[in-house]
Amino acid sequence: MTLAGATIRAAESPPQPGPADFNLPPIFEVAGFGVTKPMVLVVVSALIVFGVTYAMSRKAAVVPGRLQFAGEAVYGFVRNGVARDNIGAPDYHRFVPYLFTIFCFVLVNNYYGLIPFFQFPTMSRIGYVVAIALIAWVVYNGVGIARHGVVGYLRNQTLPPGLPWWIVPIIVPLEFLSNILLRPLTLTLRLFATMFAGHLLLILFALGAEYLLLHSDNPLAIPGGILSALMGIAISFLEVLIMFLQAYVFTLLTAMYIGLALADEH
Repeated sequence: MTLAGATIRAAESPPQPGPADFNLPPIFEVAGFGVTKPMVLVVVSALIVFGVTYAMSRKAAVVPGRLQFAGEAVYGFVRNGVARDNIGAPDYHRFVPYLFTIFCFVLVNNYYGLIPFFQFPTMSRIGYVVAIALIAWVVYNGVGIARHGVVGYLRNQTLPPGLPWWIVPIIVPLEFLSNILLRPLTLTLRLFATMFAGHLLLILFALGAEYLLLHSDNPLAIPGGILSALMGIAISFLEVLIMFLQAYVFTLLTAMYIGLALADEH
């Protein structure tokens, strides 16, 4: 039994899953460069998002079919519940395609962790989360600078109106740190840590159940293994919700940051 490349390392001792189980070996090489499972899954997820959205919109009709209806429902959710509510008219329209893409991309990569054979949420590897968080950082800072100019944008982000003069030297560095430097870090850690911890729990309960049921002579091993398997199933159902929420929260915070960057003052 394997999960995310993790296996029972020794039948004589209980499994000890940890961060090493997320460092998967290359599955093939290209010009001497090892290509790992997460690399393949990221590329496949981009193809899935493109293919599904293309299929949903290819035969668009006034009376939508089931596939078109599902696509419009997700698009409408991002447009109305995320972009419009947090960026506001008239600016939100131009950011909907980006936010829709980010939501779908993160969602697919999260749900890999529950799909047989894939069984690995690529967002549990911090490098991929850092990449999309940096893209969000460039987008919201870029639109803010384009709207207000460099000086005006930095003033809006670091100098709340109505402050007494004596507190400005304290607040400005704190606001700069919070609004300019730390936002991509918080985006990264929130998504990465949740996906990492959730999948580590799945590894723990799955391999624990296998060890207790198949390799342990302890009289309590059978009920313990059954309980471990049931806990793994329960965690899997919980992960269905958490994986969706993390994609939603990442997209929501990105929209909020864009809205704040475009606003005249905070």
